[in-house]
Amino acid sequence: MPRRAAFTPWAGLRSLYACNSSGPALYAGRMTDAKEDESLTLTDTLSSWMRDAFRTAYPDAPTDFEEVVVVETANPEFGDYQCNAAMGLARHLKLAPRVIADHIAAHTDLPPFMARIEVAGPGFLNLYLDDAWLAGQIETLAAGERMGAPAAGGGKTVVMDYGSPNMTKPLHIGHLRSHNIGSVLDRMHRFLGYHVIADNHLGDWGTQFGVTIMGYRNFGDAAAMKSSPLEELERVYVLSYEQTKKDSDWMDRCRQELVKLQSGDPENTEMWEMFMRLSLEELDRIYARLGVHYDEIRGESYYRDKLAGTVARLEEAGLAVQSEGATVVFLEEEKLPVCIVRKSDGGFNYATSDLATVASRVEEHHPDRIIYITDERQQLHFKQFFAICRRLGYEVGLDHVWFGLMRLPEATFSTREGNVIKLDALLDEAESRAQAIIAESSPEMPEAERKRVAAAVGIGAVKYADLSQNPQSLVTFTWDKALALDGNSGPYLQYAYARIASVRDKYSERFPDGSPETEPLRLLEPIERTLALRLIRFGDVVVRAAHQYKPNVLTDYLYDLAQTYSSFYQNVPFLKAPEGIRESRVRLCGIVAAVLKQGLDLLGIDTPARI
Repeated sequence: MPRRAAFTPWAGLRSLYACNSSGPALYAGRMTDAKEDESLTLTDTLSSWMRDAFRTAYPDAPTDFEEVVVVETANPEFGDYQCNAAMGLARHLKLAPRVIADHIAAHTDLPPFMARIEVAGPGFLNLYLDDAWLAGQIETLAAGERMGAPAAGGGKTVVMDYGSPNMTKPLHIGHLRSHNIGSVLDRMHRFLGYHVIADNHLGDWGTQFGVTIMGYRNFGDAAAMKSSPLEELERVYVLSYEQTKKDSDWMDRCRQELVKLQSGDPENTEMWEMFMRLSLEELDRIYARLGVHYDEIRGESYYRDKLAGTVARLEEAGLAVQSEGATVVFLEEEKLPVCIVRKSDGGFNYATSDLATVASRVEEHHPDRIIYITDERQQLHFKQFFAICRRLGYEVGLDHVWFGLMRLPEATFSTREGNVIKLDALLDEAESRAQAIIAESSPEMPEAERKRVAAAVGIGAVKYADLSQNPQSLVTFTWDKALALDGNSGPYLQYAYARIASVRDKYSERFPDGSPETEPLRLLEPIERTLALRLIRFGDVVVRAAHQYKPNVLTDYLYDLAQTYSSFYQNVPFLKAPEGIRESRVRLCGIVAAVLKQGLDLLGIDTPARI
């Protein structure tokens, strides 16, 4: 039988394993050392303890046991956590996996957080947490600022480049994913202690402005510019782009207008500045509605004076050469196509702008990592851009988080083709539908409150419908799916939170002198223990979602937590339970509500106390 070790406080235990372990932590597919106490998740700590157990049991083994990891189990029949390392270690130890696992289970001292170890199948180690320790950890989680999530980003700076809309066009629902996914990754990294600089790198200095200037000059309507400026600019852009298909010289003239703008032509510059002012006013309004915030808003134009110097630097380093009138970087070593940094007409492109941008960010912010969130169509661009950065000697980590496109059932969104649904219209419709549901379910709710709740529910439904998908999946947008108010949806989680608030209100009415927060948690029923296990995994989930760049990891967790709470609520008595047990269960409800609220806050979704 395993021996019970002397009691060690949890914080001290974490510190011990942090100092002794060189255990890896996953960061976007890369392995980095987890060295700091507060940077460890629960699975990190369990893995460190399990590695030490293997090292103690097999001190002369020809391995450092770094492959030993502990993972969460989905099926309670296989424990709370599981370690399958015995199978992989059989070749090193020259023993059968079952023999290895039996030896570990029989000779490992159990720390206070572990109730027992069981061996199953060919050599799986099933780990069961101690109930009293688990209850205490849930109480600690509720009192902490990060609810059990580690300060994984302490001392690290990350620049987040997301949003990045092309100016002069109203935002449509195809823009939702970059702003939505990017802002969630932004919040999660801040929550984990990273110093984040969120930069909205506006598309305000490219070919589309030559197209727009030509369109405005030839098709512009002065009255429409006063009443609906962005709609008018989008209209003339579409007309101008269509003209390129009819007139072979039209695109050349558009490019000439762009070169004039890039060269400081007064007339084109004045026109461009007007376009920017109108666009930024519109963006500010939409961002306020979506709850999206940036630390910096710098478009490509911010770096325009650095473009020529960027190309010169590439030439001086022997990386850029002349080819067919253009300046290019050949990337055969990386098995990538040639990258143009100055076009034959003298204009610059996205690669040049991004190279100038990364130089500016490194000089100004000294980031450990720069993360770009864009759609899948830019994968080649970032492979080329990152390859050039490596050749230039940049040591900053560079990651491209790409996401699948959002489509209508019949086609991809395209401003050029004019088949878009405006983001404003989507949010208006979402709020309208939510308001109708709330009016039916809570007819006594005051009008002003109903509007606030409808905004939270409607916009939350749209956000969640996107975030609950794997970012790299293709999303086919439908109204019914985006605005579903039941099942795995934002409103379902908001309703779960509101129901818990109702339980707490009813308790206060019936027991005005009661104080659940002063009563210890008691995990007496299996469903209470299951709920506690879900809660204690919150920190691991946030780290995994942030470092894998997948908000859907968090949405899946929150949905599972809400479903587990529903089973808890339906299967054990609350207000009719004996004193003490009653308070414990009401307190557990409050902790579930706090975790749901924190999780939804990270997703940018509000949690009304009443719906």
